[in-house]
This record gives sequence, C-alpha cells and structure tokens, in this order.
Amino acid sequence: MPKVTLLTRIYNSTQLKIIEAQLRNIIKGLKVEIENVETEDNWVKITFSGEDERIFLNYLERNVGLCPIDIRNVKKSIPVKGYITNLDKSNDEITVDIGIHNPKTIFAILPLQRLQAQLADGRKLALKKIIELYGFCENLPITIKVTALEGNHIEAMLSETQLRLYREWVKSLLDRLIVIGSTKNEVERVLKRANCQNDIIGIDPLGPFENCIICKLGTNATGIIPKIGKHLPETWLSIFSPRRLIEFFRDMYTIPTCVLENLISTNSRSGRMQLKN
Repeated sequence: MPKVTLLTRIYNSTQLKIIEAQLRNIIKGLKVEIENVETEDNWVKITFSGEDERIFLNYLERNVGLCPIDIRNVKKSIPVKGYITNLDKSNDEITVDIGIHNPKTIFAILPLQRLQAQLADGRKLALKKIIELYGFCENLPITIKVTALEGNHIEAMLSETQLRLYREWVKSLLDRLIVIGSTKNEVERVLKRANCQNDIIGIDPLGPFENCIICKLGTNATGIIPKIGKHLPETWLSIFSPRRLIEFFRDMYTIPTCVLENLISTNSRSGRMQLKN
C-alpha cells in the first residue's frame, strides 16, 4: 500500500478537499482505492492501494511530482521543485522546502553569491533587493538544481528552467502579479468582482494554489493589488515587473533592438538611458 507525499502545498483545509476530489477524478477507470488524504507541514500525503497502484504512482510522479522525503533520495544536478520558505530570516541565503522530512526537515539553500551570479550578472546586490526585483515571496514555487550534498546540508542554484521562465517574463514586457494561496478559479472570481478583467491578459498557474496574473501592456501590477487584495485576505502577493528590472539592469538582458527603441530614450543632459513613460 503506497504512501507518498505530493510536491503540492496547501494553505487551508478546504484546499485539501479540492486535491482529494482531483485525485479521485484521476483514478476513475483505474483499479485503485484512495485510502487516505492528509496533510503534514502543508504537504499533501496520500495512501492508496489496488491492482493499478503502480500506474497511478507513475502518473503522480510524472504529472504532479513526489517529495524526496529522505535526503538520500536527492541527486545532484537533477532539477527539483520546491517552495521558498522563511524568507525574512536571513540576509545571505534563501531557503527552499523540497519536501525532505526524514529523519528531520532539511531545506535546500540558495546562497546569495549564487543568486547574484544568476540573477544580477554577478553584481553585489543585497538579498532584499534581489527578492524585490524578482518578486520572491513566501511559498513561491521554484525549480532548483542541487549543487552540493554534504551530510544534512543541501546547496542549490536556480535551474535553467527557472531562469528561462524569468527571461521569457522579462522579454514579454508585461507586469505579473503572483498570488499564493488561492485557486485559479478563486483568482478569476476576485478579478471579476474587482472589475479588473480589462487590465489582464490571463492567469498562468504556477501550482494548484499558486497563480500568476498577467497584466496587459501598460498596466501596472501594483495598481491591481489594492483592488483585489481585500478580497484575498489569506494570500501572499508579489510583483514581477520587467520595467523595474530593465530600469535596474539596463544591459543585463538581451532584448531585441526594436523593443529597446520603443522602451528606452536617452536623456541628453545626463547621458543616461531611461524608460519612456
């Protein structure tokens, strides 16, 4: 009777019921019985049995993801999904919960120096500035790659998949409002209630209860927060703004010349590059 921990976090008991309903829908047509669905440290744990349990297990591993549970199951250079945690407890590293709980909870560490190399072109930026520029927040799902395993210490870097995502977000030039702790349907309802539908292009799921609102070109994500924040009291909100990044790192990203010409004007007095309003 397999018992596994999904690479899925929940933030309230209602969300556990949502996950259970989704799992029971998945096993329709399979000879599998879900015995129990529970949560531990916000992770979803399920127990199941039946003739097709191997098929179901393979599906969960490929399409949902399973926590490694034990540090011995973690491999170097293999991308793994995790959730940012304890964001305000250090000035020189970010901790990521990748689901290691046996024999104790162990987080992966993203050192500041590594983040500076990957996200700031090697510039000696403070961790708080990097967090602000890239919209890092508590429980944000990210994909990392383990670089060092020594005893109970796990050191990692952002995966190429994660870096590619940021590059795509920057090149799109569209603000994104990240919402942690609500389903996509809940976010859609709140946007409609706040009459913000005309300000957005769509919503990209980052996880079952983590979503990214894509703003239309020219719409500032900061302006949406007061409109929807009051309707989402138990969530974390953060902003990813290409404009802010481009202003801060004028030569960090390779952006097509035609885009630069539309975005950037030269201040003839100072000789500095500035974004057009």
